[in-house]
Amino acid sequence: MSIYLFFALPVASLALYFFYRAYIQYRKKNKLFYEVLESSRGARLVVNENNENLFLNSQFRAYCTPFGSPCYHSLLSLAADRKDDLERIETLAKSGQIGRIEIETVQLGQRRWYRIVAQPIAGFKGYVHWWIEDSTDQHTQNHQILQERATLIDYSDNAPVGFFSVDETGHFVFVNATFTRWVGYSNEELLSNIKLHDLLVSPPDKAAPYDIKVGGGVRQIAELNVKSRNGREFLAAITQTVVHEEDGKVRTRAVINDLTAEKTIRQALEDSESRFERFFAEAPLGIALIDKDGIVRDCNTALSKLLCRPLSTIEGKAYSEMLDKADWKTVTGIIASISKGEIINDAIEVRLWIDSLKSSIPCQLFARQFKEGSHIALHFIDLSKQKNLETQFIQSQKMQAVGQLAGGIAHDFNNLLTAIIGFSDLLLLRHKPGDPSFSDIQQIKQNSNRAANLVRQLLAFSRQQTLRPQVQDITDILTEVSHLLRRLIGVNIEFKLVHGNNLGLVKVDGGQMEQVLVNMAVNARDAMPDGGALTITTRSLKTTTPTTFGEDTMPSGDWVVIDVQDTGTGIPPDVLKRIFEPFFTTKDVGKGTGLGLATVYGIIRQTDGFLGVDSQVGVGTTFSIYLPQASEEESQNTTPITPPEDTEGDLTGTARILLVEDEDAVRTFSTRALMNKGYEVITAEHGEAGLAVFKEQTKPLDLLVTDVMMPGMDGPTLAREIRAVVPHLKIIFVSGYTEEKLKDTLGQGIYFLQKPFTLKQLAGKVKEVLDEKTIS
Repeated sequence: MSIYLFFALPVASLALYFFYRAYIQYRKKNKLFYEVLESSRGARLVVNENNENLFLNSQFRAYCTPFGSPCYHSLLSLAADRKDDLERIETLAKSGQIGRIEIETVQLGQRRWYRIVAQPIAGFKGYVHWWIEDSTDQHTQNHQILQERATLIDYSDNAPVGFFSVDETGHFVFVNATFTRWVGYSNEELLSNIKLHDLLVSPPDKAAPYDIKVGGGVRQIAELNVKSRNGREFLAAITQTVVHEEDGKVRTRAVINDLTAEKTIRQALEDSESRFERFFAEAPLGIALIDKDGIVRDCNTALSKLLCRPLSTIEGKAYSEMLDKADWKTVTGIIASISKGEIINDAIEVRLWIDSLKSSIPCQLFARQFKEGSHIALHFIDLSKQKNLETQFIQSQKMQAVGQLAGGIAHDFNNLLTAIIGFSDLLLLRHKPGDPSFSDIQQIKQNSNRAANLVRQLLAFSRQQTLRPQVQDITDILTEVSHLLRRLIGVNIEFKLVHGNNLGLVKVDGGQMEQVLVNMAVNARDAMPDGGALTITTRSLKTTTPTTFGEDTMPSGDWVVIDVQDTGTGIPPDVLKRIFEPFFTTKDVGKGTGLGLATVYGIIRQTDGFLGVDSQVGVGTTFSIYLPQASEEESQNTTPITPPEDTEGDLTGTARILLVEDEDAVRTFSTRALMNKGYEVITAEHGEAGLAVFKEQTKPLDLLVTDVMMPGMDGPTLAREIRAVVPHLKIIFVSGYTEEKLKDTLGQGIYFLQKPFTLKQLAGKVKEVLDEKTIS
């Protein structure tokens, strides 16, 4: 026993030693296993065939905290709706296969993803090693990558430009949707059997299949015509980079842009710029663009013409050089206001300085600032013509006023002169030649006649005189007056009369045309104090377009022209524009009335003619009279008109005459003159009195002599009242105004006598009218 014990104890001790040592090894390995699990990525759980915990790490405990104690059941709670999938991979693991799933769950209001792996443990059937890893961050990153990729694909496919890539054979290896849409092929068609050069209208000669230009290169840029599947061709801009890889393969990266819309826009822009350029360059007004410093940056041809300077001398210079110094301050102030944003809609009147002429011209200035930038546009409208028209209008108004004044003065003067001349004739009946008073009375009558002639000139200027036009040959008038003209101009002036061939007839007052030629000859004589030549030439003229003479415009038609040319001193330009003004004269006081050319102008215009003048100082002057040719109808239907003359035959008579005149002196003279010739004269001082006297008459009247203009009832009204009772009564109108004003009143049995008239003219007119065949 003791021996047994003696040997058993050492054996037991040895066994105990080995057991202890084995236990220490086990503890060490177990600790090592725990450390491995603890430091492993993710949560770890090892269970036996009954799903009882064998090993787990702290991360697994943390995952299970929301669901309870760390165990397999908490893992099921973590899987939530994926429990079936979890049990499936568990079955796989227990059968010796690895199972994996990824679950999505919501914890504390946040969505999270977990990757769960079930791995069998070799040698331990039914034992499972669970590995749970939080994949939320990776899932989020993957999701962002997918979104970015989708965005990139969407951007690429829907970009406003096309993208493509080809290989060394020219086959497409990548295209975006934009490019496929432009060329009309599907993505699959392009990537399968279409080459780059198949789509080019004119592929580059002797170039690699992937090149878009001759010579190739790493970076290629070209504008090429590309053709689509349906035959449409479009201009495209292609930018391409060629990458040569080490294995000899080639990949291109190209961007293509359809220039159709851009070309349209470019063309529209070019058209717009062209229109603006044409508008700017061809505008009828001057335009200058100035910068903030007042320097002219651009200007147009119209402004260059206004300033009489080439464009190069205007651009780059200060705008103030274009202006009259007197306007600098005004324009500078306006431009300063515009630069501050003020809008000035009204134009201002300024003067542009023409340095070459050392003078200025009036212009309207409009200034505007561009919406973008600081440049200001200055628009200049030439007012020279407008100012000339204003001057002409004022002159026309002045001439019209003077004409109206002349007509009124002529009427009153004619009444006075009628009385003076008439009473002079009555005095001459008593004071015969040899009588001491005869010469004095003759002086009164002669000066009265001169005054009457002056009144006739006033009427001629104001176109209110009575014309008696007849259709006649101007050659006859010139031939008849030529002798008078030779005497007027004197022996030191050579006179030539050149008659044209095939001249048409004209309808003019012969006497007035003689007056025109006399006045012009006298003016020519005065312009040649040292002698010279006066040439009168006639010619025919046919015009097809209107011709302008000062304010008058002569229509197209057939004309007979009389040119009166002298070799005198000529007329300076400043005088030339005023020569037709009444009372304007360059002669010394007492040597001219200033009515000569005004009278000429009035007569010509009243005859429906026109008057032109061309003069050169030191060379001479030519006046051209344009008279309209008479029509065939006028030539056939004209009736000669005989002007009133002093009658030398028997002027006596016994007829009963009603004389109505508001001027006492004229009425008194006329009454005595007619009574001296044997007539019975009944007088009245105005129209109403004349009508009353007519109604009182018991014996018939033979003639009514009445003034035209009277206070109250005028002469024509009186004549109508009397004619209503005695339709066939002969009537003579007398007036200081002209017969022209009575053209609507005159008719059968109605006659006219112009004031002033002499005793013989009055008696002769009465005799002439009474002796005419009585109207029925």
